[in-house]
Amino acid sequence: MRVRARLFAVQRELAGTRELALELAPGATIDDAWAALVERFPALAPGRPFVRFARNGDYADASTVLDDGDEVAFIPPVSGGSGDDDAGDADRGPDGDPVRVLELQTDPFPPTVIADLEARLATRADGAVVAFVGRTRASPGTPAPGQEAEAARHAGRTVESLDYEAHESMALRILGAIADEIAARFGVNRLAIVHRLGAVPLGEASIVVVTAAPHRDAAFAAARYAIDETKARAPIWKAETFVDGRVWVGAPARGEAPPRGEPSTRDEAPPA
Repeated sequence: MRVRARLFAVQRELAGTRELALELAPGATIDDAWAALVERFPALAPGRPFVRFARNGDYADASTVLDDGDEVAFIPPVSGGSGDDDAGDADRGPDGDPVRVLELQTDPFPPTVIADLEARLATRADGAVVAFVGRTRASPGTPAPGQEAEAARHAGRTVESLDYEAHESMALRILGAIADEIAARFGVNRLAIVHRLGAVPLGEASIVVVTAAPHRDAAFAAARYAIDETKARAPIWKAETFVDGRVWVGAPARGEAPPRGEPSTRDEAPPA
């Protein structure tokens, strides 16, 4: 059988291709697909302990059995670990109706991005709007596993810009799942998560999260959860560009939502 293999970020650079077809025996697993990939591109082998897998846009275990025509994505460490026009965007409904703006875009954010998103989200029932803006910075982050030597070569240098890459359809699906979790955990149904792709100069926004809710505690908790889970789970990769090279940064992706009550993600928020 034949499956479509997709490569991203440092894997794409090492293999010199974004995707390829793999011929596998019937009943082959994702792990078999990885073995076939490494046979063609041995330079990928050291990355195995840090790779996550996805089958047809959903995270999957290495033991998952594949079918003919499946897409297998090999997910290297994602950017956070430490747009489609119809990407979950919804028109404003009556007060209290869910509104989601989930987008990936290459264009820079306008100076009015927070006010624009607030206007799309907030209703007369909302007493709180919380916004988080993530910006590119000059100081380097933690290199992704396997990038330590390249990072050491640029030690002490200033980052020139950042470059973002994504498995777009899968990233948007995961943002939708995060929005579902926020509604279930915090009762917040109006939120925006908008992430830049491509080159982002220093000092510019790379991600904007906005939440609207009747009470501030829920809005704050929802915004924190949205940014933390986007960085930990969405297949979005970040490379720091230096004058003579670049370094991919991040940590292995987490494929599932954290347990309720986990300290780093603040669970259900009381009214405020």
